[in-house]
Amino acid sequence: MTSSPASQHLFERARAVSPGGVNSPVRAFRAVGGTPIFMASGEGAWLTDVDGRRYVDLVGSWGPMLLGHAHPEVISAVGAAAARGTSFGTPSEPEVLLAEEIVARTSAEMVRMVSSGTEATMSAIRLARGFTGRDKIVKFAGCYHGHVDALLAEAGSGVVTLGLPETPGVPAHVTADTIVLPYNDRAAVEAAFAEHGDQIACLITEAAAGNMGVVPPEPGFNEFLSQTCARHGALFISDEVMTGFRVTRSGHWGLDGQREGWAPDLVTFGKVMGGGFPAAAFGGRRDVMEQLAPSGPVYQAGTLSGNPIATTAGLTTLRLADDEAYGRLDAASQQLQSMVTEALVEAGVAHALQNAGSMFSVFWGVDGPVTDFAGAQSQEAWRYKPFFHAMLDAGVYLPPSAFECWFVSAAHDDQALSTIAAALPNAARAAAQAVPAS
Repeated sequence: MTSSPASQHLFERARAVSPGGVNSPVRAFRAVGGTPIFMASGEGAWLTDVDGRRYVDLVGSWGPMLLGHAHPEVISAVGAAAARGTSFGTPSEPEVLLAEEIVARTSAEMVRMVSSGTEATMSAIRLARGFTGRDKIVKFAGCYHGHVDALLAEAGSGVVTLGLPETPGVPAHVTADTIVLPYNDRAAVEAAFAEHGDQIACLITEAAAGNMGVVPPEPGFNEFLSQTCARHGALFISDEVMTGFRVTRSGHWGLDGQREGWAPDLVTFGKVMGGGFPAAAFGGRRDVMEQLAPSGPVYQAGTLSGNPIATTAGLTTLRLADDEAYGRLDAASQQLQSMVTEALVEAGVAHALQNAGSMFSVFWGVDGPVTDFAGAQSQEAWRYKPFFHAMLDAGVYLPPSAFECWFVSAAHDDQALSTIAAALPNAARAAAQAVPAS
């Protein structure tokens, strides 16, 4: 296991002043063991830790770093923006330009800027309830929409990574109006709407589930959800915080909705659209969005919403994310997926590697595709710990959880991929030899 004395020292200091020593739970390495690695810098596809070790990065700040770390044009634009002032508390041009770019790329007719994906989904839910005059919401088990109280029921991401059945601090009455269904289950959706249809304000789903591992929607599933909501007067919310501007320039909607001819009523964005800064947005139909204050009665606000530095970083990132960049991203991801599959097959590790565009993850010890949360939870996640540490020792930084997806960037070149390729055989053998904890 990697020795990181500087990281260990910082972690001990951090635990004295921050709960668990981290500011987001999955960073604590609880699922894989060992000391969290404290990073000092990033460049392109690489991270350098406080002990001076370099790693090929397959986390990418959990998705935002589409172009890689410290892209020179993004850094230049951010520096110029910071020199003009870090925050004004007034409207500024970059937020208008970023909103125009998002509207041009997606199905959204209007957008409202916020500072995090959690804030985006929380606000979209409030808007849907205000627009419809209804209270109930529908979500899917294993889908994670940020740490919104009403949406933490059977959530993925850190909730499943840490094995938390639910979370204290969320009163039962807050989730009483949340209906949780199995993902990819059309019959369950139809039954829920048959029973509660006139009380359901909205259905929210990840455009492609990525927080229980990558579980793509079955063909036509999102279209079915859109049509079901429309029949019952509910709003369909597509959560593209993770997939937005990553799997295509238009997000996951560019893979299915644009082709099939449907659009969500509301959509949430984050990660890539901030270019590595805290920025997110929600948007959708003009008639729905115009119910937001000050145009309408549904209140939502944020002191740092539309921050000029964050919106400049996001706008620059999106403008650089052209067809060539997506081509490099997709090619690197496809090559990496093939290498991972080959190594695990060679080592005799049963698995399912699943993807949504360039996003992918591995389900360990399963026989056949995973289609829902129950399938994701049934995997032999204990095989991931030795795999993770073997990769880390060889200079590859993976998500410290079997339930998270892997992210590549347009900066993952031959050198980065060669480093990963060299690390995979030994890591695959470690996974094959793993035994469950007693």
